[in-house]
Amino acid sequence: MAEREWFDTDYYKVLGVAITATDKEITRAYRKLAKAHHPDTNPGSEERFKQISVAYDVLGDAEKRKEYDEVRRLGPAAAGFGGVNGGNFNFQTGDFSNLGDLFGGLFGGGNRRARAQRGGDLETALHLSFRDAVMGVTTTVTLPTNEACHTCSGSGAAPGTPIETCERCHGRGVLNDDQGPFAMSSICPVCQGRGGRIVTPCATCHGTGREPSQRRVHVRIPAGVVDGQRIRLKAKGNPGVNGGPAGDLFVDVHVAKDAHFDRRGRHVTTSVPVSFTAAILGTTVEVSTLDEPVTLKIPAGTQPGTTMRVRGRGVPASGKHAAGDLLVTITVELPKKLNKEQRSLLERLAHSLHDKAEETS
Repeated sequence: MAEREWFDTDYYKVLGVAITATDKEITRAYRKLAKAHHPDTNPGSEERFKQISVAYDVLGDAEKRKEYDEVRRLGPAAAGFGGVNGGNFNFQTGDFSNLGDLFGGLFGGGNRRARAQRGGDLETALHLSFRDAVMGVTTTVTLPTNEACHTCSGSGAAPGTPIETCERCHGRGVLNDDQGPFAMSSICPVCQGRGGRIVTPCATCHGTGREPSQRRVHVRIPAGVVDGQRIRLKAKGNPGVNGGPAGDLFVDVHVAKDAHFDRRGRHVTTSVPVSFTAAILGTTVEVSTLDEPVTLKIPAGTQPGTTMRVRGRGVPASGKHAAGDLLVTITVELPKKLNKEQRSLLERLAHSLHDKAEETS
């Protein structure tokens, strides 16, 4: 790829995604295209497969993507391809501090291969039951990643074959242009910034040095997460390059509804039905919780809709947060049919209550 063509390449178009695409959408598009164009199943598509891999190598890494977007925003003139009057920088005053930072980070300032780079962030969705969301759980998620090729260990060359030093850049991976008052660096168009030329490409990755893979990650979900919450797990993303730190893993939590329980902050809510006679006379009932059942005393004369509290049976305590409670709402069940004897008894009770009310009025 020629130097100018590097800036004209739309990696978003290569992967068929919008510039606003999320990391998940980019990964999904890459995996679909890589599977469709892998030379093992689609002979003759080596070049297309390589384009897809290069595009994902940039867009799948948060830092590289940010730098790539900035380069495309500035345009080739700002990179030294359009003369000293191009771009969005003040060439008259010599204000090149931001430009130097940008291209020094992107092109390595003459030694691109030695620059440590942070690995890209990953994101995944995790579906939890209501109980696991409240109580906390440790689970395993499987992540699609772009790992170093297991055959060539990421070199891109077939095992046992040499990687010749690039004659154009002498192994540095970049070219320095010292013409004029400014020193500019650009990716070597011959070796694509690798610093070397692969004589015999690896048969597994076809010279890209990477291959689609999957990685299992143990994820500890703290007690009390809610639906839609995003959890950040540091250093659980893609591995860094040249000794750089790993990226982060972002877990989007989706909590299923429960037939018997609901949440109110750190409290768990439920309801318990009792007969109208039990509500009048009082009783004890067994109430299900998210762990062990508890016995709840219903006082005589409990009104429908009364909420009773079972302390410490909500979201478990964590850090500076105290344990939540279980809030039990009492619902009173009324009989739909009465026989003559039952109706007579209730009528006598109604008269008795009415007479007592008149006496006290």
